[in-house]
Amino acid sequence: MTTAANPGGPHRVWRLGADIDTDQLAPGTYMKLSLPEIATHCLEGLRPEFAGQVQPGDVIVAGANFGIGSSREQAAGALVQLGLRAVIAPSYSGLYFRNAFNLGLLLLTCPEAEKIQEGESITLDLPGQAVVRASGERLAVDPIPGFLLDMVEAGGLLPQLKRRMQQQKATA
Repeated sequence: MTTAANPGGPHRVWRLGADIDTDQLAPGTYMKLSLPEIATHCLEGLRPEFAGQVQPGDVIVAGANFGIGSSREQAAGALVQLGLRAVIAPSYSGLYFRNAFNLGLLLLTCPEAEKIQEGESITLDLPGQAVVRASGERLAVDPIPGFLLDMVEAGGLLPQLKRRMQQQKATA
């Protein structure tokens, strides 16, 4: 993961509304391209500047129902490709939620996400289950099971499985 050295932050916020669907994240028009090419079109219909200006470690803060639509994993993969540290929203599509963690993208469920503003600098307190705003205000996030946090730290499900296999070989 691109931000492993500084997982807590600070992180710059990109603010989006509710109901961000997978076609906005990975437009269907580009599905025959490679993931790096698809990522250059991420959110182009909503925020044309996004893919060109997002920096590794930035976060998206969105409204409810993030990732609705098709089950294309490229929608989460594009954000990973661009170096996003996390997405913070009140709720997610179930398929998107699992695809994101499988690809190493951290999703934080935060009922008060609407308080976080565009361009704000935040930190992530994962042990404390909170997003911390620059003012010091702490916004609670739903607990994330340890196996999902491990998956994000490993860079996704496949890297996590490879790591486990290497550890098993080393102890055999």
